[in-house]
Amino acid sequence: MNSTNSKGVPLLLVTLSLILLCGITHADTLKAVIVTGQNNHDWKTSSPIIKQILENSGRFTAELAISPENAEGMENFKPDFSAFDVVVLDYNGVSWCEETKQAFVDYVKNGGGVVVIHAADNAFPDWPEYNEIIGLGGWGGRNEKDGPYVVWRDGQIVRDDRPGPGGGHGRQHPWTCINRNTEHPVTRGLPETWMHAKDELYHGLRGPAKNLTVLTTAFSDKETGGSDEHEPVLFTIEYGDGRIFHTVLGHAGGEPDPLPFQCVGFIVTLQRGAEWAATGEVTQDVPPDFPTADTISVWKDYKPK
Repeated sequence: MNSTNSKGVPLLLVTLSLILLCGITHADTLKAVIVTGQNNHDWKTSSPIIKQILENSGRFTAELAISPENAEGMENFKPDFSAFDVVVLDYNGVSWCEETKQAFVDYVKNGGGVVVIHAADNAFPDWPEYNEIIGLGGWGGRNEKDGPYVVWRDGQIVRDDRPGPGGGHGRQHPWTCINRNTEHPVTRGLPETWMHAKDELYHGLRGPAKNLTVLTTAFSDKETGGSDEHEPVLFTIEYGDGRIFHTVLGHAGGEPDPLPFQCVGFIVTLQRGAEWAATGEVTQDVPPDFPTADTISVWKDYKPK
């Protein structure tokens, strides 16, 4: 005879239901690794915040893969990329060993997700596959040999091959983001125009720009030392079967609580971009206090109240 609980439901059915629910919960949790340990920015501040932001979404567990502080010991830095749904790059430093580089390329080609944050697009200027994966980069001697500038002009994306260095930024300031692609899962449902908190606005990035889709731009004003162009600030790249979300937002310069990381626009697009890179979909709702065209919105605890 089957046992029942106090409501007359067979205990076997209850047990099976719990097993199924636990299985669903586990399957819905995505695993992220944040590659860090060297950067010209303050990675000791930014990487733990990125971890918290991802986990606060409810979609991720996250851990840090911290490299040695310099070239010594880098031959032993070998994260197991294949164990994760998405690799988040907060790294700009000494080159990885050949085994790690090949493992990363294979991971992306075979469908792994990648998120590129801010100065991670300064890294590895001489690594061709990395530059294809990130789409656009700056500094490190990048110039016209590495690919075109990519800007928004006259209502369309323009690839500009003129000679010149890759990478620059003016003074930090708040700036307006304009979603040029409102149908992509990352930007769908967001306000078309929204304010980002005070941050570095990169301009003049250049690179292979293959299979690149610009989602969002911001005007880099000459008044703040900018390029006088509408620069891409959120974009995606396809590389093999992999999906890459690239955000130039997110400067950390030594402050204990960097303002860009408190911006709801940065937080939400990072969470959505990471989910899309991992799965090709976005299931997260847009919070009601997402920034507007006129208003910056910040979460001082990096999550909605």
